[in-house]
Amino acid sequence: MNAQPLTMPVPESAWYKSSYSTGSGGECVEVAARSGTVHVRDSKDTTRAALAVEPTAWTAFVEFAAR
Repeated sequence: MNAQPLTMPVPESAWYKSSYSTGSGGECVEVAARSGTVHVRDSKDTTRAALAVEPTAWTAFVEFAAR
């Protein structure tokens, strides 16, 4: 996992906000699945660098979080 700026920008249309995100702040996460990489960012501050993880790492995280 890394938090380096993306070399190829992810188009805004590729980002999906978590259904758990609320309008009152707090848990606001957006995810964009691209070829070979899953990008995760804070939807309240999209100017910050997104995290980039391998799809297998993202799947493991989601499965763990769903427990």
